[in-house]
Amino acid sequence: MPKKKFFITTAIDYVNDTIHLGHAFQKVIADVLARFYRLKLGDSNVFFLTGTDEHGQKVEKAAQNAQIPVKDYVDKIAQSDKLQQNALNISYNRFIRTTDKDHLKVAQEIWQRVNKNGDIYLGEFSGLYCSGCEAYYSEDELINGRCPLHPNLKIQKIVEKNFFFRWSKYQDFLIKNLEENPNFVFPESRRNEMLAFAKKGIHDIPISRTSFQWGIPVPNESNHVMYVWFDALTNYLTGVGFLENSDLFNKFWPADIHILGKDNLRWHALLWPAMLKSAGIELPKTILVNGFLTLNGQKISKSIGNIIRPTDWVEKYGADAVRFYLLRHRTVIEDSDISEEKLKSAYKADLAHGLGNYNSRVLTLIARDPKIQIHLDDLNEKLIQEKVKEIKNTVDRKIEEFKLNEALAAIWELISFGDKYLNENEVWKISNITEKSQKLANLIYVLLNVAELLKPFLPQTSEKILSQIETKNDKYTIKKIETLFPKI
Repeated sequence: MPKKKFFITTAIDYVNDTIHLGHAFQKVIADVLARFYRLKLGDSNVFFLTGTDEHGQKVEKAAQNAQIPVKDYVDKIAQSDKLQQNALNISYNRFIRTTDKDHLKVAQEIWQRVNKNGDIYLGEFSGLYCSGCEAYYSEDELINGRCPLHPNLKIQKIVEKNFFFRWSKYQDFLIKNLEENPNFVFPESRRNEMLAFAKKGIHDIPISRTSFQWGIPVPNESNHVMYVWFDALTNYLTGVGFLENSDLFNKFWPADIHILGKDNLRWHALLWPAMLKSAGIELPKTILVNGFLTLNGQKISKSIGNIIRPTDWVEKYGADAVRFYLLRHRTVIEDSDISEEKLKSAYKADLAHGLGNYNSRVLTLIARDPKIQIHLDDLNEKLIQEKVKEIKNTVDRKIEEFKLNEALAAIWELISFGDKYLNENEVWKISNITEKSQKLANLIYVLLNVAELLKPFLPQTSEKILSQIETKNDKYTIKKIETLFPKI
């Protein structure tokens, strides 16, 4: 059954610091998917949610270290995160903050629904806690006594009276959901990880804290704030108006794709479905797990000092060049390494000498000869039309399969095809105006289709290409010739 709507979310980022390129990779992936489905379904039938996760002990400590009030601190980082996303032309419909007033109401409503279902109880927690993950661990999950994701942080031993969620009650439901819905977690290897974890045993989890106050208050329990994950996950409901705009919620829920990193998978694949089941709300359709990026072979982290913000590269190379580099030479689901040298290489080879050169050659050949008349009915070569159709089908299929690198490879195959056609026919040597016009009509047809296919990936470049060419009364006219990717 064809899609009628598309709702995609990204992970919301902790505001202990501004996002870096590793976070941006995920946002760009989500943006491509959102733009792709807007072209298919119309703008009003796509909703793209991203934002910031602003509660929890880690955020409270970051504000204390910065020596400013917590609210001032989270306001500053949230604005900085928006700036980074905007620099990459991330076309979100809402940038949600977990300090938003409507989110507080939604989180408390979900708490009350889960409580009414008998799934919350008061108990004492004694165990291991990683402040970096804001997550609880068992001894066998640690590596040399440290969190596998934050080995530089000391694991805390906590004894505290908390409210607990009856997570164990949903173990069979969670296993069945993963087994019967193979597309619930993608890729399959990650789904198998979650199945193995669930089958090993799901244990009840504390969902409130009393050792700090920066969080959403538990209803009717003023000394307890919600565990940050119980709060944060409900942002997906808030984002489409769970309480305040039932029409929006009814149209877009359930989410079609939650995209997130592997470090967030357990909470989305196992805790979130259990919470929704308890609250009587339909589950999301697919959890897409993106790979991590390393920089020059090292994990991107503050402690190493190798943080690269999106704006650092966008200011040098442009948003589309950074988007292209993040998408073309790595897969969505696998870890991969990036470097500025590799970005420069891709900029020169693929963008300046590839797409940019093809654009310039075709438009210059048309513009330099005033006798050239390019009409739509000059598209007389079946080979060209079949190639364009083949590439379009490939690009659509690859995007739907989350193989964005292969979709871009197909678009560059079309560019290479156009270049080859231009060279083999030696169009610049043709003296017969009618024949030359027909050949150039085919070449500009390829260019226009490249521009259309690039809309989800390189929106600024696509717009630049299309703005150079006017189509009026079935005739192509060159208005201007722009250098798409200047020398660096």
